[in-house]
Amino acid sequence: MMLPVAIPEGAQGRILTSVGGLYTVETSSGICTCKARGVFRKRGVLPYVGDYVCLSEDSVIHEILPRKNSILRPPVANLDQIFFVISACKPSPNLQLLDAFLTVAIYKEIQPVLVLTKVDLKQADEIQKLYTRIGIPVYPVLYPQPETIAAVAELLRGKVSMMTGNSGVGKSTLLNAIAPDLQLPVGEISEKLGRGRHTTRQVQLYACAGGYLADTPGFSTFEAEQYAQMEKEQIADCFPEFRPYLGKCRFSDCAHVCEKGCAVLEAVEQGTIAKSRHDSYVSLYQIAKQRKAWET
Repeated sequence: MMLPVAIPEGAQGRILTSVGGLYTVETSSGICTCKARGVFRKRGVLPYVGDYVCLSEDSVIHEILPRKNSILRPPVANLDQIFFVISACKPSPNLQLLDAFLTVAIYKEIQPVLVLTKVDLKQADEIQKLYTRIGIPVYPVLYPQPETIAAVAELLRGKVSMMTGNSGVGKSTLLNAIAPDLQLPVGEISEKLGRGRHTTRQVQLYACAGGYLADTPGFSTFEAEQYAQMEKEQIADCFPEFRPYLGKCRFSDCAHVCEKGCAVLEAVEQGTIAKSRHDSYVSLYQIAKQRKAWET
C-alpha cells in the first residue's frame, strides 16, 4: 500500500502508472496516487503515462504540461525511443509491417531502434545492412555474447523507452537478460506489466537499466492505424532515404509511386533506395489515399 505524500501546491511530477482512473505520479517529494480533474474528460483529453503534470495540495492533477510526442496504444507520452524487436526466423520478419511502424515513430519524432534476435539460428546481415544504411540503429543480440545485451541496455540509460514486436520474437528473453529482477515469463503475457489476459488493462513505466521502459504491446496493437491518419503527402518525409530526392522530381506534386521523371523511382532503379522499402511506401501511400473523407 502506498503511503500518503505531502504534495506542495503547484508541484510537478511524471505519471508512472495509469489504471482505473488513478495515476501514480513521481514527484520530488515522493510517489503519490492521484486523480485527474473532471475537466480533462470533458475536453476529451486524458493524462497519459509519461506525462509531466502539475498537482494540487490534495494530490489532484490539474494541468498536463506540453508533450513532445504521444502514442495511442499504449497511451504513453514523451517517449525518447522505441525498440522494435524482430527475429531473424521463427517467426520470419515482416519487413513491410516493420516499415509501417518505423514510419509512425519517425512521424512522431521518436527515435526508432531495431533489435535483431535469433541471429544464431539464421543470419540477418541483409536486414542489418538495409536499415543501417538508412540511419536506423540496428543491434543484433546473441546471448552467449553479453556485450551485445549490454549495448542494448546502455541505450535505456536516462531515457524513456518502449519495446515492441510480434509475439515469439523474444522480447521477454531480452528483457530478462537486461534486467533479471523483472523475471518475465517467457512465452507468456506478463502480469507484472499489467497485460495478463484476465487483469485490468494497465499502462506502466517501470525502472529498467537506469531509465524507464513502457509495457510492450505487439505490432498488432501498437497504434496500427496511425500511419493511415497521416496525410499521404507526409509519408515520403518519414522514409529517411527518400529525403535527398524529394523536390527533385519532374512534377512538384509527384507521388513517388509510378510517375515519369520521379527522382525517388530513379533511385530505386539504381539500387540507392531498396525496392522493399519503396514497396512499403507505396502500400502506406495507397492506404492514406483511399481513406474516406469522413475517416480523417
